[in-house]
Amino acid sequence: MPMSMTQPFIDNSGEKDYQTKIQQIATTLSNWQGPIVLISHVDPDGDAVGSSLALKRALAALGKETKLPLVPPRFLEFLVQENELSPELKVLPDNCLLVVLDAADEARAVGAPLSSAAFTINVDHHGTNTRFGDIACVQPSRAATAQMVKDIIDASRTTWTAEIATPCLTGIITDTGNFRFGNTSPDVLADASELIAKGVAYAELVDQLQIRHPDYFRMLGKVMSTIEFPLNGLVAMARITGEMRDEIGPSDDDSDDYVGLIRYAEGTQLAIFLKDRGDHTKVSVRSRGKVSAQAICLELGGGGHVAAAGATVQADLGETRRRALAAAKKELLRQGFKLD
Repeated sequence: MPMSMTQPFIDNSGEKDYQTKIQQIATTLSNWQGPIVLISHVDPDGDAVGSSLALKRALAALGKETKLPLVPPRFLEFLVQENELSPELKVLPDNCLLVVLDAADEARAVGAPLSSAAFTINVDHHGTNTRFGDIACVQPSRAATAQMVKDIIDASRTTWTAEIATPCLTGIITDTGNFRFGNTSPDVLADASELIAKGVAYAELVDQLQIRHPDYFRMLGKVMSTIEFPLNGLVAMARITGEMRDEIGPSDDDSDDYVGLIRYAEGTQLAIFLKDRGDHTKVSVRSRGKVSAQAICLELGGGGHVAAAGATVQADLGETRRRALAAAKKELLRQGFKLD
């Protein structure tokens, strides 16, 4: 019998417990007689898209009926096969098993109300995950949710193909910054090697992942004109305004790219990128060393990892900037940095 939605699987974050849950998830998915719906978080990134596509294709190979309501960013559309994605679901199918991937809490998950699912599986690598669902498998030691999906697919004894391995590797590549971030462990590289051995055209994949629409570069020029270095130059901050978006038109203003670029300004400990969305502002933060992007974004109502985090602030650009700098100042002082 499925566990009650009010009694989630206990998570102690240990490796033995993790492997037990991975096997339980694989068994539950393999045995489920009914539709399986996969969802992820708002504004899906490479890990959200990659982990969702990999698991969907693995389940399809097992003969499962699956639905994936997902709108990928433009630069990741090349991963999607024809008729693979579903439109947004207002209501979940009857007797539905819902798999929520890479979403730290229910509010960030895109789709119909989670409470209407017959059973919910929560797979995520964010330490701030609220552990919702009937099975909550949360492992912050994994660099990407796609790495956890690989473990699930391995445990299900699905036959790996290049079509399954390619999006799975994409999730790992993007969440490790092309294997440049501090979460790039020997295990990550070993998993990536295994996936490449499944037939991934690695050179083609990493090249494709860098390709952006020309509007992306037009917007980049405007973004770089906004850069500032507050708090004694310890912070690099830039923004996209509504006016800039109106001038450029629909653009691939992927915040991971832009915030990643300004992160390399000499002398900075933090990069903060603000995206004006009219009635709210999206915030992306990257940090280095002992400074925590996660702590800053928790102050703003968001979450994420120590080195990379984000938040959605229900305020305009100016007010969000003020709040973000206040949170950044608090974190820098906590870590012993001297500020005027």
